[in-house]
Amino acid sequence: QVQLVESGGGLVQPGGSLRLSCAASGSMFSTNVMGWYRQAPGKERALVANINNGGSTTVADSVKGRFTISRDVPKNTVYLQMNSLKPEDTAVYYCNYAGWRFGVRRDYWGQGTQVTVSS
Repeated sequence: QVQLVESGGGLVQPGGSLRLSCAASGSMFSTNVMGWYRQAPGKERALVANINNGGSTTVADSVKGRFTISRDVPKNTVYLQMNSLKPEDTAVYYCNYAGWRFGVRRDYWGQGTQVTVSS
């Protein structure tokens, strides 16, 4: 099992910044990807950005140039720096840890943290 503890989030004005953190613990997978998804009311959960343990990243087009994902591999912690926030970034943000063992993917999720962008 992998446990995820998220921090950060909150209320910010448009154009502001927030930083999300997510620390993983437990039985880590040697091949893994950590990242963030978000879900706005009435919408499906969607990938925001992820990063593998080699440092390769995937970033959604809607946040490119504004959000940066990074990772501290020894600490099993992933960060999402969110700049130039827009009202449409308002959502619950979920940390995800995906690990592969014997070709089988297992996903673990954080409890979610609310990000609200509003004046």
